[in-house]
Parts: sequence; C-alpha cells; structure tokens
Amino acid sequence: MAHEYTVDHELSDDDENVHHVWDNSIEPALTVEPGEVVRFECRDAFDEQFGADADLADFLNASFDPVHPVTGPVYVEGAEPGDVLEVEFLNFEHKGWGYTGFFEGERGFGLLPEEFEEGGFHVWDLEDGVAEFVNGIEVPIDCFPGIAGLAPGEDGEHGTLPPRDTGGNMDVKHMTEGSTVYFPVEAEGGLFSTADCHAAQGDGEVCVTGIEAPMFVTARFDVRTDKDIEQPQFESDHPYTPTGRDEPMYATTGIAPDLMDATKKAVRHMIDHLHEERGLTRAEAYILCSAAVDLKISEVVDQPNWTVTAYVAESLFPE
Repeated sequence: MAHEYTVDHELSDDDENVHHVWDNSIEPALTVEPGEVVRFECRDAFDEQFGADADLADFLNASFDPVHPVTGPVYVEGAEPGDVLEVEFLNFEHKGWGYTGFFEGERGFGLLPEEFEEGGFHVWDLEDGVAEFVNGIEVPIDCFPGIAGLAPGEDGEHGTLPPRDTGGNMDVKHMTEGSTVYFPVEAEGGLFSTADCHAAQGDGEVCVTGIEAPMFVTARFDVRTDKDIEQPQFESDHPYTPTGRDEPMYATTGIAPDLMDATKKAVRHMIDHLHEERGLTRAEAYILCSAAVDLKISEVVDQPNWTVTAYVAESLFPE
C-alpha cells in the first residue's frame, strides 16, 4: 500500500496546465523540490469532447486533434540529463464514469480493424467500486495513468501517441497506486506530465482504448543520481489477477511465425470464446478484451513459431 502523504501542490486541468505534445520548450506549469507531492487533475483521453451520456455516434465523431490532453509539465529541482526521476504514484481518484470504444475498421485503429466494419462503444458506471458491463459482468477497478513521462531531450514537438525513451503513452496497467516508476531524464528538470488515465485495462489495450476516465493523480517526486537507465523501469506489487490472488482463468493461444500475428490470433480466439460461450456480441467481446483480457508472450524460442496467450478471469462473470 502507498505511504501516508501530504499534498504540497495541486495542478488543475485548466488550459494553462494542459498541453498536447511533448516539447522541452514548454514552460513548466509547476516547479517542485525533490520529495514534494503533486495532485494532478487529468481530463479524459479525448479532451472532454463527450461526457457520461455519450453514445457510439459521439465517440465515432470525436476528433483526434486534439487528443491526449497532458497535465504538466512539472519541473523537479536538481534533475539533470543523465539522472533518473523517481515518481511514486500515491493515489488515483476517478470521477465516477469512463468509456471504452473502437472505431470502424476502415480507420485502421486497434489490433483487429479488419474484424469490425462498424465501431463499438460502452460507458462504464464506476460508482460502486467496479466497472459495470453488460450481462452482469463486472470489471474490477485498478486505476493508472496511460501516459506518464518526461520531455524528450530532442528539441521540437513530439506526438503523444507513441511511447518514447522518456515514457509517455506506455499503457502499463501495473503502474497503479503504490508503484514507483523511474524515468531517464533528458531535459533539465525532467518536465514530467501525465494523462490518459484508465480505471482498468487488459494487457494489450487491444481495441485502442482502456476504460478511459477523467481522474486525479497524486505522485511524489525524487531525483536519483545512483541509477542509470535508458528507458522507464518500475516497481509494483500490483496483483496479476483481478482479485489479487490465484483464480480460475480461461485462456486462448495464438501461434504464428510473427508475434503480432500470434497476438491477433489469440485475441480473435478469445472473441470467439466470449461470443460463443458467454453470450456477448463480437463488439462487446472486443471491448471486454481491451478492458480486462491480459496478453502474455508465452514462448519466443521454439522457432519458427511463437506463442501469445490471452487470459480472462472467470471471476468477471456472474455465477
């Protein structure tokens, strides 16, 4: 569990504290000392283009310009290029709702655009401590920031969609409350920002969204000169199953000579399983895969074929 803390600074999601690119020339929204705690307010990934009453049409009509409203940057005193910025995530507070959606296949987003001519969308009620889906399915909430990172050392504007050496849109679901993430510093002060919070996500985020949710993120900062890393690393005691203990799972495999093809097969087979055995439409199954199905690379040594496995916890479903 996270330690006790006192919030030293708050950064609202007002326009002056939000940016949409990585750029080391953006003026810091806040300067802090090592050891201080900041509470960030983060908009949803689509920058408040729709709300909790949204439907599929609202989602499909959303613009990608802008996308990823990132709160920050925070300048940490003493952080120099070559150092490591330590960020301890202390708390996450969602605002009661979130959404998961995917676009028409012709737009090319997500893992399996060729499988879905039409898009899909679900608004999740988060108020009762779980994310409510269809057919009585409940996804446990475990919040984390999809985007957390530092400004790149290379000058100029850099997009927020791909992750980078300094972090960014990593979508690592284990960077939850109590985790500590280490970022290589490339620009003076580190210039940390965060956004794109998720109430839950399956490893893979296969349909292109997790449970996207506006959220507050509270983090403590420190500068480490005793570490030397090239890309982010982290410590976490996050459970690897929804209940936090060993539990029954159902898994599908994907086997192919290409890891991405193997990944697609594993998810296709899981969609088939959820449709045929759990009564979900194929669109609902794809959304659930993105929110709660975990992908693992099971084998990369038995050439010419590799194995990717998709796992779903039986505990998500009503008895």
